[in-house]
Amino acid sequence: MRNYPYPLLSPPPFRWYAAKDLEEPKVHEWIQTLNLKEGETVDWSQWDVTILGVPLSRSSISASAASENPDAIRRAWKLFTTYNLDEDVDLTALRVVDLGDVKQHVTDISTCHRHIREAMIAMRTHHPHTLPLMIGGDHSITAMLVKGWKEAHPDERIGILQLDTHFDLRSMADNGPSNGTPIRNLIESGTIRGEDVYNIGLHGFFNAKSLKTYADEVGVHYVTLKEARKKGVAQVVRDALEQLSQKVDTIYLTVDMDVLDISMGPGAPAATPGGMRTDELFEAVLLAGACPQVKAMDLVCLDPYRDVGQTTVKAGVHVMLSFLTGLVQRKRG
Repeated sequence: MRNYPYPLLSPPPFRWYAAKDLEEPKVHEWIQTLNLKEGETVDWSQWDVTILGVPLSRSSISASAASENPDAIRRAWKLFTTYNLDEDVDLTALRVVDLGDVKQHVTDISTCHRHIREAMIAMRTHHPHTLPLMIGGDHSITAMLVKGWKEAHPDERIGILQLDTHFDLRSMADNGPSNGTPIRNLIESGTIRGEDVYNIGLHGFFNAKSLKTYADEVGVHYVTLKEARKKGVAQVVRDALEQLSQKVDTIYLTVDMDVLDISMGPGAPAATPGGMRTDELFEAVLLAGACPQVKAMDLVCLDPYRDVGQTTVKAGVHVMLSFLTGLVQRKRG
């Protein structure tokens, strides 16, 4: 299956039993995979959401096995039901397919990045009506995915809602297209405008002053976690979504799992004390999922090899399902 279901993708590394007609399926029984025979084509009209693994972490500033996260997230699906008790929402209202993973080169990061960009272009070409949900991988993938979206939709103005402990605005000259530079990469390449970036979750001693200076120079909007808690994290997210919706065509949500406090996200390679609580993050992504202008999401920087008792992996699945809960609420109107 050399071109499954189109070039640059590999099938999921394993498949759960695809149950049918269950009244109360678990997530692994609900999310489907493609079982294509040679020469068979896909009826993309039957899907609402396409999940794509992006298993790259060689481009991380610090050593990371975030490349193993797509597989870990998939394996943890069996621990969750499709019913969100808090919101009284059943996710089976959505039709979701796991496309598998973007093919990666063993040593050539630039080739990996090209594959990621081209995979996004392919998704927007073959099934532009579906909402792509990417599971990374480190944060360098975000720049490539957004560049792919821009190439597929050159006339669109793209905004970024970034939930993160870091600015991710390090110098491209010093760091290249790593997990420390995706937002600067997008700004300096002209893919997005600095004023269309909204970062929520910054805190503590984890960003150099020069990065704040650069953010101010290019007009990045940011709210520290301390300030967000004074106003209410949910309200700050609502404000960011409203402001972005008034000026961009597409909002791209990127969730760096290091936004969580280290006690709640020990598997994030750059986890720190003083970060978000899980309930704050779950509410933030739910609100994003409900916003009509949010048309893509990624979840990055989760290293299952560093995790403790699947704490961060389970939180990552919860983030994904919370976002999809918001999507169901959006479709309900």
